Amino acid sequence: MKKRRLGRSDLHVSVMGLGCMSLGQDKEKAKSIIDEALEQGVNYLDTADLYDFGTNEELVGEAIKGRRKNLILATKVGNKFEKGKEGWTWDPSKAHIKESVKKSLQRLQTDYIDLYQLHGGTIEDPIDETIEAFEELKKEGLIREYGISSIRPNVIREYVEKSSIVSVMMQYSILDRRPEESIEDLLAEHNISIVARGPLAKGLLTSRGTDQLQRKFYNKDYLDYEYEDLESTILHLANVRPTHSLEQTALQYCLHNKAVASVIAGASSVEQVLSNTTAAGSLPLKDSEVEDIKRLTKANQYESHR
Repeated sequence: MKKRRLGRSDLHVSVMGLGCMSLGQDKEKAKSIIDEALEQGVNYLDTADLYDFGTNEELVGEAIKGRRKNLILATKVGNKFEKGKEGWTWDPSKAHIKESVKKSLQRLQTDYIDLYQLHGGTIEDPIDETIEAFEELKKEGLIREYGISSIRPNVIREYVEKSSIVSVMMQYSILDRRPEESIEDLLAEHNISIVARGPLAKGLLTSRGTDQLQRKFYNKDYLDYEYEDLESTILHLANVRPTHSLEQTALQYCLHNKAVASVIAGASSVEQVLSNTTAAGSLPLKDSEVEDIKRLTKANQYESHR
């Protein structure tokens, strides 16, 4: 599988990453999914301390034992919780970040994290303090690089201006083109990569998209799309490249954007891993096909979805 450089870092990530949130809690099943992803050339695993309140990190750590050095391991921090208790609170403080990294390292059974990401963020956060925490962790060798996971332009701009982040994870798909609004250019200017999550738009951009639409979104809106509009759009998108699956078109749309280093797709089965990795390795979109897709879809605006 092809790899791309993550920002200005020395990290080279597979164009398809495995989002580990969907692994579930069955240890053997989770390992089989990760095994298949690695077999297909995925080297980039993305988890978070909040997923199943630490259990997800534990599953990932156990599954990659003995092959850690060949992987790019990403996790996230900022949500304060106690395992076994319901709920969590937002805490981007230096103290919390530096305490949490120790717990993540233990659960992941590793002595360093390749990419440590702030799991959200608001403009009211103590941003300078948060950045200081990440910079200290880099100097201490506990993390190699750091980034943020955010869809808030005002927060992203603060980190671009003040920090040395190498990536921003954000929702990005054919049906959610908000990163193209203005953030994409800002990040490209500073050599910061986009890590695209949600590329299949909750299953809408798959071969079962119309089924998912009726099951999950019947008479509901999706961003700027009303239900009837969305149904029509999905059908038209499937015909942009009739010899390719809609999954392939959706993932290749994200990868056509050179600001994107990797597309993160979740998988709850080995079959989904194979479908995703096959799509990631399929024929790239032509520029003309990308323009066709843009004409069929909406350039969503962040301002209406803060």
